[in-house]
Amino acid sequence: MLVLLAPAPAPAYAHVPTQVSAAPTEVCRITDPAVTEVSGLAVTPTGYLVENDSNPDPAKTRVFTLDKACKVTGSIQYPRTARDPEDLAVDRKGTVWIADIGDNSPLTGGSGTRRSTIALWTMAAGSTQLKIHRLVYPDGVPRDAEALLIDGQGRPVIVTKDPNGEVFRLDTPLPTDNTEGAKLTRVGTFVPQRTGTSNPWGFLGVAWVTGAAVSADGTRAVVRTYADAYEFEVTGGDVAKAITTGRPTVTALPDEPQGEAIAYTADATGLLTVSDQNGPAVILRYASGLKPAPPSSAAPSATHAAAAPPKAPARSATRAPLLLGAFTVVALMLVAAVARRARKR
Repeated sequence: MLVLLAPAPAPAYAHVPTQVSAAPTEVCRITDPAVTEVSGLAVTPTGYLVENDSNPDPAKTRVFTLDKACKVTGSIQYPRTARDPEDLAVDRKGTVWIADIGDNSPLTGGSGTRRSTIALWTMAAGSTQLKIHRLVYPDGVPRDAEALLIDGQGRPVIVTKDPNGEVFRLDTPLPTDNTEGAKLTRVGTFVPQRTGTSNPWGFLGVAWVTGAAVSADGTRAVVRTYADAYEFEVTGGDVAKAITTGRPTVTALPDEPQGEAIAYTADATGLLTVSDQNGPAVILRYASGLKPAPPSSAAPSATHAAAAPPKAPARSATRAPLLLGAFTVVALMLVAAVARRARKR
């Protein structure tokens, strides 16, 4: 039985800084046919890391290394089939993190079997081997998620895809090759704004969270929807606190076909995005809405941060926070299911 609930009021930001910037510039195009449906992106000194979230042949779902012209220079295969990898990050120690956290329900084009655990895959700097770490939500209820951030203490932070996305963090040691999932802690919610930015999913697209990133120096974090990028200043490495209680600067990412991946440039002056789609994927660069951070000797060098991977138009968003009732969300998810099923497992 479907129970329709009245929408709960979302917290309002007292002030939302905004920016007006030029249209994005094209950085390069990923034309290799092996790289399909890019949902995660990270920057390295020699180019980029990307991961695809699905492939007709599951064995071809991999992490790819690209040069600065977006040419594939190598790939890393999962030791066992990844279920639905959706985001990618490189932390300050050079460890690569892949968020195998997607879990599309039948409403959004997924299978009828939800996953009991989610997973993170890590690869230490200089290694070519991926290790798996299984996690579980504190109430045991499955959720679909596509956004991963790594905080200043090296803790993974996950934001669920649903409107007013829940924010979870792992506050216990990271287990490796475990069967029972390590329990996450719920630390708050990320609240998108009703920006009205044009995107393929309409007003629901401004609410679905599809990716996230932390700058190389750890002083800023960004969470994106299909329509917009929300940047936050991070204090003391506490990424979860920043994205749940901070005041964002919002940059519109209009009309990206299936905008999911996002990353900071090495100097954090720009935001890089790429759409999850078949065919050539274009990496776009937008200007960051935050002022440049002052130089800090504590920040890792670009060379160190990039050692991990092995070689192988903005608009104002000052409107009220998004309020979506359960009835509206379900109805639009049903409409989206047809399109989503054609491209997702």
